[in-house]
Amino acid sequence: MRTLSRSILERVGNTPLLRVEIEGVELFLKLEMFNPGGSIKDRVALAIIEDAERKGLLTPDRTVIEATSGNTGIGLALVCAAKGYRCAIVMPENMSEERKKILKAYGAELILTPAEEGIPGAVKKAEELVKENPERYFSAKQFENPVNPEVHYRTTAKEILEQMGAVPNVFVAGVGTGGSFTGVSRRFKVVNPDW
Repeated sequence: MRTLSRSILERVGNTPLLRVEIEGVELFLKLEMFNPGGSIKDRVALAIIEDAERKGLLTPDRTVIEATSGNTGIGLALVCAAKGYRCAIVMPENMSEERKKILKAYGAELILTPAEEGIPGAVKKAEELVKENPERYFSAKQFENPVNPEVHYRTTAKEILEQMGAVPNVFVAGVGTGGSFTGVSRRFKVVNPDW
């Protein structure tokens, strides 16, 4: 077990699995809130940034931009702060003050869009900003970035398999972008084609 880390980013992933029994049903809960930013989205944020670095798409002079309702933004702001990148988060103005404060604490620039436009309005605004100044921004594009499900195939599913010792009978996850469900399910199918 690691007890000393040189970077907060070393603490992303390798989250605990908790066994709970309720009325004779055995449940295993992956405690993703133990990631430094408090959610599973830290995995996605770190993977997207590291992939962009490897491909030369993200350089110190560019700003990471993403439209989000919160958790991915927090993950990206955390990773950008740790790696020294600027981060701009585009979100509807009616998102919680707590999320806004966390994002600002990590140094993210907040670009707020009208509440009535929801996430589609934030996505549209982020796309406009990138189109206006493509040299300035690197767009994470969590909803369409193939790194999203891939990181869950590589890490989340691997951890679950190692911690349980087998493929679970059922896997339940929040839909969100579909990345965690897609990546984890794909790996479970590789391990057990009948799953």
